Amino acid sequence: MLIHEWLQKYDEMKTDEDQAAGYPFGFMDDGAKKEIRRSILKAVAIPGYQVPYGSREMPVARGWGTGGIQITLSIVKQDDILKVIDQGCDGSVNAVNIKKFVAKVAGVSVTTDTREATIIQTRHRIPEERMTDQQILVLQVPYPEALREVEPSEIETRRMHAEADYSRMWLYLYEDIVNYGEITISYRYPVTVNGRYITDPSPIPRWDVPKLHMADTLFLFGAGREKRIYAIPPHTPVEPLEFEDHKFRTENFSGKACARCGSTDTFLDEVIDNANGGRSYFCSDSGYCDKWCKTWNR
Repeated sequence: MLIHEWLQKYDEMKTDEDQAAGYPFGFMDDGAKKEIRRSILKAVAIPGYQVPYGSREMPVARGWGTGGIQITLSIVKQDDILKVIDQGCDGSVNAVNIKKFVAKVAGVSVTTDTREATIIQTRHRIPEERMTDQQILVLQVPYPEALREVEPSEIETRRMHAEADYSRMWLYLYEDIVNYGEITISYRYPVTVNGRYITDPSPIPRWDVPKLHMADTLFLFGAGREKRIYAIPPHTPVEPLEFEDHKFRTENFSGKACARCGSTDTFLDEVIDNANGGRSYFCSDSGYCDKWCKTWNR
């Protein structure tokens, strides 16, 4: 279904139960949701461009995922199935409470299975399983401005984006190579979206950056504190910044496997046993790990 058809369907939703309860579907008022949907449309039309919007007060403090929550509440439908993860985990405090909140105010079903979900809200990870064109991934973003490391002024970063003046970012990467022999950025690795805007992919690890390139899924990024929304639409080229002699590379987990499911091709979290001095590795994506454990009866 086309994005504008989705949004039209959302605008038409209003149930008798909502009116009787005295609050609109999905907690936020209709005006707020319509503004966010219009911002999403503009973000989709201009991939990588940060669209300002009027961020609303949520029942959690800004900086705890309010941008992602507002997007989710604005696009969720009654027949949606929601999955929420934090650092890849379905059971963290942030993920569990956001899931409970959205389920309560929207009445939608929830799941831990990536394949079952129609909307996935995430903090700092992209699921390991390949997502489809019937799914939307909503990312919580603390710092949407990719140029903030090289320019503190918001006015100046706006100008730099408008003129595609990214020389300072390239110089920043070059100085990193001169000082350390390689680009040392471990997360929030800057990418070029659709050959135009340098964009912050949110604090995902480098492992997840290639999943953004020509994906089937719509990626929506929400920063509540900074009041910005941006998007990477399906089938959009996304290229990490790199030099000819210093190519982008992901984290290397060769020779390591998940101690729980045995996976060797997923992003792994390192766990140190301080008592014995040993190290173990586990899948960051808990839903993926659980599925494989059930498959192999582990």
